[in-house]
Amino acid sequence: MYNARADMKKPTSGGGWQAVRYSVKKAGEVGPLRLWQAMHSKNACKTCALGMGGQQGGMRNEAGHFPEVCKKSMQAMVADMRGKIEPRFFEEYSVEQLRGLSPRELEALGRLCGPIVLDPGATHFRSATWDEALAVTVGALRECRPERSFFYCSGRSSNEAGFLLQLFARAYGTNHVSNCSFYCHQASGVGLKESIGQSTATVALDDVEEADLLFLIGGNPSSNHPRFMATLARIRENGGHVVVVNPVREVGLESFKIPSNLVSMLKGSPIASHYVQVKIGGDIAFLAGLAKATLALGAKDDGFITASTIGFHEFDHMVKSLSWSEIEAASGVTRHEIEEVARVYAGSERTVFAWTMGITHHVHGVENVQWIVNLALLRGMVGKPGAGLLPIRGHSNVQGLGTVGVTPAMTATALAALERLGVVPPSHEGRDTLAALEAAARGDSDFGLCLGGNLYGASPDATFVGGALGRVRTLVYMTTTLNTGHVHGLGERTVVLPVLARDEEPQSTTQESMFSYVRLSDGGRSRFHGPRSETDVLASIGSAVLGGGGTVDWEALRDHNDVRKLVAEFVPELGPIADIGVSRQEFTVQGRIRHVSRFATDDGRARFITSPIPRRPPLGERELALMTVRSEGQFNTVVYEETDIYRGQERRDVVLMHPDDMEALGLVPDQPVDVSSATGQVGPVLARPFDIARRCALMYFPEANVLVPKDADGRSKTPAFKNVFVTVSPSGRDAKRLDADKQDGVPVERGKMKAC
Repeated sequence: MYNARADMKKPTSGGGWQAVRYSVKKAGEVGPLRLWQAMHSKNACKTCALGMGGQQGGMRNEAGHFPEVCKKSMQAMVADMRGKIEPRFFEEYSVEQLRGLSPRELEALGRLCGPIVLDPGATHFRSATWDEALAVTVGALRECRPERSFFYCSGRSSNEAGFLLQLFARAYGTNHVSNCSFYCHQASGVGLKESIGQSTATVALDDVEEADLLFLIGGNPSSNHPRFMATLARIRENGGHVVVVNPVREVGLESFKIPSNLVSMLKGSPIASHYVQVKIGGDIAFLAGLAKATLALGAKDDGFITASTIGFHEFDHMVKSLSWSEIEAASGVTRHEIEEVARVYAGSERTVFAWTMGITHHVHGVENVQWIVNLALLRGMVGKPGAGLLPIRGHSNVQGLGTVGVTPAMTATALAALERLGVVPPSHEGRDTLAALEAAARGDSDFGLCLGGNLYGASPDATFVGGALGRVRTLVYMTTTLNTGHVHGLGERTVVLPVLARDEEPQSTTQESMFSYVRLSDGGRSRFHGPRSETDVLASIGSAVLGGGGTVDWEALRDHNDVRKLVAEFVPELGPIADIGVSRQEFTVQGRIRHVSRFATDDGRARFITSPIPRRPPLGERELALMTVRSEGQFNTVVYEETDIYRGQERRDVVLMHPDDMEALGLVPDQPVDVSSATGQVGPVLARPFDIARRCALMYFPEANVLVPKDADGRSKTPAFKNVFVTVSPSGRDAKRLDADKQDGVPVERGKMKAC
């Protein structure tokens, strides 16, 4: 039997020539010149919120650096440039057959160019005209009581579309509005808001470039934010340090070959100066230990603490009362390692703390974030140039959606603006993303609208989510391509509406990066006949449901300039957005970048917020703590490649664990196993050894979501995707049978299922 893994060697560095070869391959799929022109257009990058493109030109960041591009950018662009799905495709293939496709295969089918509808009891989607699809949507909204509806938005949408979505929901009569941040960085927003009075990063890109130390906690930007690696490499080149805190040793975080740097391509750029492998759930213990060691070195900033913070005495007492044995046991890190990192921190003049979902995806995600803030406050590393706090956001405009109000609760300023429009704000409490699904499961939702994204694929407990969405009378999805949500997350009736990609919009749109920098995307010519602008669809729904002569002029709001004027009224810190379509001047959101030690709290002081080290029940005999992760070949729920080059995996149906744990469980490499949790079972998958902390395991998201319970952080409602107790047991099936099952599927590239 052919062993694909034998031909796939784990690289010694991230990036490099394999990234270049892959880029050439992707260019060949759609034509190098076409891809170059698309990437070079004045549109913000479609993938991560690090930010690229806009009015400085494609492949440039806000500092003007060129070229700023990565595989993620190209993958997303090529996906939008592929051929279209013909209507007869849905006549030939049933929903049940579509459910047999993997996330990658559904994405690879191409662009959806006409509305499709799945009627109650039907086995196949049917093609529909725009008039008919919108009539079904409008009819469902008219029949629905507003409090029995919900609206969800993906971070790939524009500020204009997101604002119209939430404005329609409020005018319609509901606060059940949420976005994908509730599944990623909502814990960051809540934690930061309580600690420093703002829910976003405190640094600009220039601050990160000027830092002499960066803590990268619970993230893997080498796979998920590749362009950030150039910044990390520059910190090291300038004599600074990068401390990586992660249960998994990722090759791209040790060394990265930056394609735009010839020396780096030849030699590789060192990234981590220190690599700390905490065990899953051990972050607070590690951070508390680091604070204890820093205090012992006498490295705290007394002047800053006295003048700019409150709560230090409680924090100081708690940290000093911890024993080193307790810290080591809870973190999985030795005292020697922690003290070594503390000496590096004590010697730093400008430190940036950066983190991703390895921190937020816990039932104590908010506390994780606040311990990071505590450590920064201890040495006055917030409120000065070159230092601060940086939640590394995922989707390209997820932060912007929160800014323009795609949230369950409105700000006082936005409420006042809504009332000036003549709209009576809904009085009921809005539901977050998970709460909306739980309401659906109870039978309390009759209508749901998802603007982009994959609500089904992004949610924990896939079995529960499928059942919950199945009880919604009418589900409407707005999308560019098909994903697992469109075939597994079906309502009693489902409508899928094709929309334009960002660089196909007939009008300019705006997006906000993780550095609070608002970009203007020019849009461009549509590649296909059929898809419509997101704002055009939303304005059409608003006009039909609420009437063109109501308090909100939905016909006027087809014009993005008019939308942006309204945005500026609702969100004053976005004031320059009102005329950005004319001025073309991109800007940083007012009051976000914090270079002085006065904070956005009532008294201008930051808070030390102390919480205990989390206690968890001991693992059972065959139990491991599982974290779900993305691969190098995917972005969020979208899987572009089955391979994960940096981890040396040629397939996704695997569970990776420490070699000693495999031996203790009596497992050998590539042995088929079943993985089960309190919510479900996955298997058989192949057990493989990997460099991960003991008693921990790794599986791929979203395939492993069936194992993830709905347990969520109490304050942010962020699900705990990174700390799931699972049992690993030998499967009754062998590896040959497992591979044969894969061959019996319907992979797109072999032509068994084509987009016609």
